[in-house]
Amino acid sequence: MDIEFNKREDQNRLRLSEINRLLTDIKKGGGEKRLQKLREEGKMTARERIDYLLDKNSDSIEVGAFAGYEMYQEHGGCPSGGVVVVIGYVSGRQCIIVANDASVKAGAWFPITGKKNLRAQEIAMENRLPIIYLVDSAGVYLPMQDEIFPDKEHFGRIFRNNAKMSSMGIIQISAVMGSCVAGGAYLPIMSDEAMIVDKTGSIFLAGSYLVKAAIGESIDNETLGGATTHCSISGVTDYKAKDDKDALDRIKNIMKSVGSTEKAGFDRIESFPPKENPENIFGIMPVSRAEQYDTYDIIKCIVDNSEYEEYKPDYGKSIICATARVDGWSVGIVANQRKMVKNGKGEVQFGGVIYSDSADKATRFIANCNQRKIPLIFLQDVTGFMVGSKSEHGGIIKDGAKMVNAVSNSVVPKFTIITGNSYGAGNYAMCGKAYDPRLIVAWPWADLAVMGGAQAAKVLAQIQESTLKKQGKETSEEEHNEILDTISKRYQKQTDATYAAARLWTDAIINPADTRKWISMGIEAANHSPITEKFNLGVIQV
Repeated sequence: MDIEFNKREDQNRLRLSEINRLLTDIKKGGGEKRLQKLREEGKMTARERIDYLLDKNSDSIEVGAFAGYEMYQEHGGCPSGGVVVVIGYVSGRQCIIVANDASVKAGAWFPITGKKNLRAQEIAMENRLPIIYLVDSAGVYLPMQDEIFPDKEHFGRIFRNNAKMSSMGIIQISAVMGSCVAGGAYLPIMSDEAMIVDKTGSIFLAGSYLVKAAIGESIDNETLGGATTHCSISGVTDYKAKDDKDALDRIKNIMKSVGSTEKAGFDRIESFPPKENPENIFGIMPVSRAEQYDTYDIIKCIVDNSEYEEYKPDYGKSIICATARVDGWSVGIVANQRKMVKNGKGEVQFGGVIYSDSADKATRFIANCNQRKIPLIFLQDVTGFMVGSKSEHGGIIKDGAKMVNAVSNSVVPKFTIITGNSYGAGNYAMCGKAYDPRLIVAWPWADLAVMGGAQAAKVLAQIQESTLKKQGKETSEEEHNEILDTISKRYQKQTDATYAAARLWTDAIINPADTRKWISMGIEAANHSPITEKFNLGVIQV
C-alpha cells in the first residue's frame, strides 16, 4: 500500500466515524430521560422492542435512520423521524418492522414520519414482505397537521396501503404497546392480527378529554379503549398481552406458523468472500470528489471471489457493465468508470461522465439482464452526461433517453449504491430514487445535487451579481469572494449525504464494507415477489 492509499483511508474512515457518531446520538431518540421514563412506565423502548423481536445473531438493516436529521429544529427536532424501521428476521422469516418511538414527541407523526412509514410499506409491497407494526403513537403532530394530514402521500395513505396489502396477501401484524389514537386507530385493526398490551396500550378515535368536550361523557381512557375493553367488549383486538415481551413473543409464535410463498427464482449458489478485502475501499476512494480512481478496484472489493464477466469491455468504457455474484446471488452491475479512458476512436473520455456509446451499452446490458432475470446493481459515481456540440450532434440526448427508458421499464429488482457523486441527469440514468430502486444507499462521502458544488456556486454567484448590477451596484473582488463563499457553504450542506438521508432521498448511509450485506438482503427480500410484468422498452429513437 502506498502513502496516498493510507492518507485516503484515514480521511475516509474519519468520515465514517463521524456518521457513526451522529447515528449514536440519533438512536437516543428523544433523549435518555425520556427513554428512562418509558421504562419506568413498564414499557420497552422502540429499539429494545425490535432487538427483542429479531432472531439472535441474525443480520438486519435499518432503513431511514437519518430521517428528520437537522429538520424541525423549531419544534425540538424529530430523530429518525420518530419511528424505527428495520428489515430483519423473526422466527427465521424475513420481514420489515415499523416501531413508533414514543420518546420523540410521544410518537407523534411529523411530515417525515409519514414519508418514512410509507417508504416501509412500499418496501413491504414491492417485495411482498410481512410487515410488523409496533404501535405507540399520539397521532398527527398538530402544529404541522397541514403538512401530514390531507394530501395523497400523507397520513391517510397508510390505511389505503393496509387495505391494498391485505388484498395482495401480504401479512400484517400489529401490537398496540402504547397510544393509538384518532385516524391511527385504523392501522392495527386493518392488520391481519392485532394485539394490545394490558394497562399501557389503548385504542380510541377520541380520548377521554375530547369525548368530554364533544358529547359531555365522562370516562377514563382505560375504560374507553384499554386492553380489556377491546379484547372482551368491542372485539377490536385479537389478544391481550400482559406486557411488551408477552406481545412480542406472540408475534414470534405467529411468524413461526407462516407458510412459504412463491419465489421470484433469482439464481443463488454458494457464497464466497471477495479476494480483495472490502476494507480496501477506504483507501481506493479519493477524498476529493473531483479526483479519479479505477472503479474496477471497487467492484473487486464487492463481488464474490473478486470475479466478474464484463459485457462489451472495449466499447463505451465510461460505464462498466458486468455480471457477477454477490453473496452467491447472480447480479448485473452497471458502474460509472471514474478514471479517464480512451474510446475505440482513441478519444479521451472523462471519468464519471456518461457518453453516447456508454449509454448505448448500458441500455443493451439492462435489457439482457431483464431477459435473463438477473437483479441489477447500480454503482453511482456520476457527474452527468457529456455536453458540448460534438456530443449534441452525436445524439447524446437520444442515447441518454434510451438508457433512462431501459432503467424505467426494467422489471428485475434494482439496487443503487451511491459511492461518490450523484449529479444531474446522471442520477436519473443510474437509477436514482425516482426510478424505483428496491433499496438506495449512500457511502458516507457521497454527494447528491443537480450539479457539482463548485460549478453551482459560480452560477448562483453570477446570477446574484447580475441582479445587483441591474440595481446599479458593482461588486468588488472582496464582495465577490464573500458571495461565492456564502453560496458554496449553503450549497455544499445541501449536497451532503446526511442532507439526502434526512429527507429519505436515500434509505441509509452505510459502511462501504456492509455493501454486500445490503445487496444480499435486498435481493432475498425481492425474491419473495415473483415478476409478473414483461420488459418492454416501448417507443425509443434508435
